[in-house]
Amino acid sequence: MTVTETHGAIDAVWRIESARIIAGVARIVRDVGLAEELAQDALVAALEQWPDSGVPNNPGAWLMAIAKRRAIDLIRRKETYQRKLAEMGHELEIGSNGVEDSVEDRVETILEDTIEDDLLRLVFTACHPVLTTDARVSLTLRLLGGLKTDEIARAFLAPEATIAQRIVRAKRNLAKAEVEFEVPAGEDLINRLSSVLEVVYLIYNEGYSATAGDDWMRPTLCNEALRLGRLLAELMPAEPEVHGLLALMEIQASRANARVGPNGEPVLLLDQDRRRWDRLLIRRGLESIDRAWHLEGTPGPYLLQAAIAACHARAAEAEDTDWARIAGLYAVLAQVSPSPVVELNRAVAISMAFGPERGLVAVDALADEPSLKEYHLLPSVRGDLLFKLGRLDEARVEFEKAAALTRNERERALLLDRAAAC
Repeated sequence: MTVTETHGAIDAVWRIESARIIAGVARIVRDVGLAEELAQDALVAALEQWPDSGVPNNPGAWLMAIAKRRAIDLIRRKETYQRKLAEMGHELEIGSNGVEDSVEDRVETILEDTIEDDLLRLVFTACHPVLTTDARVSLTLRLLGGLKTDEIARAFLAPEATIAQRIVRAKRNLAKAEVEFEVPAGEDLINRLSSVLEVVYLIYNEGYSATAGDDWMRPTLCNEALRLGRLLAELMPAEPEVHGLLALMEIQASRANARVGPNGEPVLLLDQDRRRWDRLLIRRGLESIDRAWHLEGTPGPYLLQAAIAACHARAAEAEDTDWARIAGLYAVLAQVSPSPVVELNRAVAISMAFGPERGLVAVDALADEPSLKEYHLLPSVRGDLLFKLGRLDEARVEFEKAAALTRNERERALLLDRAAAC
């Protein structure tokens, strides 16, 4: 294997194993930032040794072992390993002989027995509410997605220095706030879980409909969010909202090939060739919905949105869509999770089920909503309804207003084309 091939293998292994390594080491050192540094040390060791020695049979275990040894060495240097191990609930009897083997054997057992729990702890730590939303998103992609700083910066069209500072600040703030490396319990679990799900869905949404730039979609972010969603579903199988979010993302992702035209232009839902939808992803999404419905608890916002997406997925043709059911689901969603954006989507469903006149009444009721003043989809929806009613001059004004508000170049071109069609 050439040096280039070895480096490629290391990069692939790191992308797959980094979260587990960081999570396992964080269990020892109780500090996410420090755990990432030790994991990076193991990565550097691989880059130095594997080109000569070859890729090990179990590269993930090799990296974990190196990172673990660095963690133990660090604890010893600080002469606090006894306290650290006590925090993990383990009492070690250190004799005069075989000290290192004793510590390593016990830590090895801890890592093997609790790695899935450690991953869950890492999720809740990276998404802790003490951090800003931007910081949670960046840190999650870094620690759980294994993305490099420059990859995150490219994904969000942000300067690399900005992302780097955001990640450093996030790790510093976690340490300053003395955030415990743990899975919350009771009522705190419900509140913290909503923060985790919000981060995953923000990542997915930015990939599915990019807010800025030249591309309509950013598949890297969609794929990372899906991977995180599947990981959460494995780690928290009894949480219906986890399955609801995963179902929502799977079903939306099924449309990816049909959402973009041959030149990268957006193709709206009702205009998509449904034969290009990914039936495997749809089936997986519907299975996740069924799993969520069979769990205890009141349906939450992600499960309700997944049910709406399922209505589209089940319709072989656009005209087969059950818009009345979608409007009803949006009405329930508006009660569970009140939001002007939900009301706007409900207005669209009303227009499709009962006619553009009723839809326009519902949209106009949102005209004075402060949070929608700069939201380009409000004039876009209004323009569409006016177009259907034959009020073309008014529709053109709305499409032009929407084009001026969006920061995505592909979407702007679509809206200006619709204005020109008026």
